[in-house]
Amino acid sequence: MSDTMQSLDQLASLKTASPEAPKYVKKVDKYGRAYATGKRKDAVARVWIKPGAGKITVNTREVEVYFARPVLRMLIQQPLVAAARNGQYDVICTVAGGGLSGQAGAVRHGISKALTNFEPDLRGVLKKGGFLTRDSRTVERKKYGRAKARKSFQFSKR
Repeated sequence: MSDTMQSLDQLASLKTASPEAPKYVKKVDKYGRAYATGKRKDAVARVWIKPGAGKITVNTREVEVYFARPVLRMLIQQPLVAAARNGQYDVICTVAGGGLSGQAGAVRHGISKALTNFEPDLRGVLKKGGFLTRDSRTVERKKYGRAKARKSFQFSKR
């Protein structure tokens, strides 16, 4: 037990090894695509990206056909615009569950994660924009003795 500290000065002289920041590496498959899974509400999106002309395909349909609302298309483009990679990657995704809004959020989350797998240097930009964080808000469950999750039945004294 000769290596135990006898005073605070000796303790201060010890250098603690600062943990190194994790190194993120490029993860691509044999076809040169990066894959990621995105989630939002009840929707789950499987997303593959590869270098290309900027074509986005959702469930074998064009993004303009699948997401007819311009707001949803803008939502999907956000990570590519934030990383200044708009029009540089082809995106192929399959999405299931939930509604259109949740599906668009799931595709956005998946594109962000796939971008970080393809280009790990973009992680800081996407993290700062909040695109890598999974939005965990889901529908609250219905409780017994209640009409809905929080709504009570009408009260009557008599």
